[in-house]
Amino acid sequence: MPIDNDNQLLRETLGKNRCDVIGTTAMTSKNYYAVHFPITSTITSIAAANATAVTGSAIANLQTTVPAGTTIFLNVTAITLSAGVALCYYEDII
Repeated sequence: MPIDNDNQLLRETLGKNRCDVIGTTAMTSKNYYAVHFPITSTITSIAAANATAVTGSAIANLQTTVPAGTTIFLNVTAITLSAGVALCYYEDII
């Protein structure tokens, strides 16, 4: 069956490859395309390859507490939580 739109593509790909389920362990040298927080979580550090650093835009703005159900779609290369849980979906097929 062909894929008709981006939402259908997302539903087809999200979670089909490997993912890391993390707590407070620092994750570095990663290639995540999405990070989902099933419970309220606190991000203490995050790095993303495709985040721009121009006036008014800084990846540090994501160093905050995010509510349950939040999903961040970025090419995340490193992330650390001080509380909560994150499901980190790999870009690569492993």
